[in-house]
Amino acid sequence: MKTFIHPLGGVIATLCIATFFTSTVVVELIGSHDAIATVKGLIVMPGLFILIPAIAATGGTGFALGKGRKGRLSEAKKKRMPIIGANGVLVLLPAAIFLDQWASAGAFDTKFYLVQGLELIAGAVNLTLMGMNIRDGLKMTGRMRSKPKHLHTNRA
Repeated sequence: MKTFIHPLGGVIATLCIATFFTSTVVVELIGSHDAIATVKGLIVMPGLFILIPAIAATGGTGFALGKGRKGRLSEAKKKRMPIIGANGVLVLLPAAIFLDQWASAGAFDTKFYLVQGLELIAGAVNLTLMGMNIRDGLKMTGRMRSKPKHLHTNRA
């Protein structure tokens, strides 16, 4: 069951963050303040209530699946997870809540846009790291082949 829940949770979490990121960029570029407030509200509810269980399921099953597992790919995934988790708990979660509150109040000031910028940077970092974890997980399960090492040939 862990081998089913882990990739499912990882894909759901990654899609949530990608959706939050894309929606934010699009609404900031072409939306009104009301549209921005709506997107920020949807990210918090139901967004976070989908994202948080998906991340918890992914982390829990990943920890269980990785226990005792060695290898370059497994170690790389284990090193990325604390960064993803800290980024989510310390930056993305509070930023989503504060931005929702400020947008609902119509407070589109410098502070809002500074936090918005920080949230986008943190989201891009997490998307990148989560994508790398998905790639490495696919390689570990044999669903994706590693690139062959280039053979060096001497041509005279």
